[in-house]
Amino acid sequence: MPANTRLRNFTSPERVRRWRRKLRGAVVLVPTMGALHDGHAALIRKARQVAGRTGTVIVSIFVNPTQFGPGEDFAAYPRPISRDLLLCRMSGADAVFAPSAGGMYSSDASVSVDEELLSKTLCGRSRPGHFRGVCTVVAKLFLITEPTHAVFGEKDWQQLAIIRRMVRDLNFSVRILGHPTVREEDGLARSSRNAYLTASEREVAPLIHRALVEAAGAGLSPVGTVRRAESAIRRIPGARVDYVEAVEAASLARLPGRKVPGRLAAAVFLGRARLIDNVAMGVIR
Repeated sequence: MPANTRLRNFTSPERVRRWRRKLRGAVVLVPTMGALHDGHAALIRKARQVAGRTGTVIVSIFVNPTQFGPGEDFAAYPRPISRDLLLCRMSGADAVFAPSAGGMYSSDASVSVDEELLSKTLCGRSRPGHFRGVCTVVAKLFLITEPTHAVFGEKDWQQLAIIRRMVRDLNFSVRILGHPTVREEDGLARSSRNAYLTASEREVAPLIHRALVEAAGAGLSPVGTVRRAESAIRRIPGARVDYVEAVEAASLARLPGRKVPGRLAAAVFLGRARLIDNVAMGVIR
């Protein structure tokens, strides 16, 4: 995809909203928290394909404070804005919306968007309030940029499912598109938080994905699949398991059998990094 030499950079919600009113054709939003990598570049390229030559691709870059809990890495989260802008331009984006926290949230803000079912499992169980922050900021981004489409990565399968539910239940006029997880050559899911890994942690981190793939492909029941994956992950040096669960792909309910599509998902701490990953669990008849 050729680079866009005229990348627009907005920091004000009001200005990007005024600019949006002049646009015609598809408007495709790629929401991010910055610290962009090749995984984000793939999302932007997909957005460019959807928008076509006559449409518009907007990348939002915002480290959203409301989705971080106490003791999490909000202050330390990397913010290399110059590098991020270059990646957006080289990947074919037309505009970047990079607001401040004050521009997105009033000091006395008292309204939020909360999903009350899908968010109670997986990461939502161990990060209370996280998905309230996610839903609130994504809803605000949708209202500000009014996209026809939005692209999210499948690495955070729970987030993707929750955003789809929010769009359905609140009647947003935006089509949600998922993109397969982008991985390093050794299988590690690309993530901004991979930068927290030490050399030794980075060496063993791909074993998380390997454990999920091997367990999901072993033809076991959901319970047996989870036990096999968790046992393998616990043998990884330095790994601390947050969760390993098998859930239905759409509802995120606990997977009772292998009669419907599922996802085998895990969150694992390696040093400072909390790594998430998931793989498909096919139907077994």
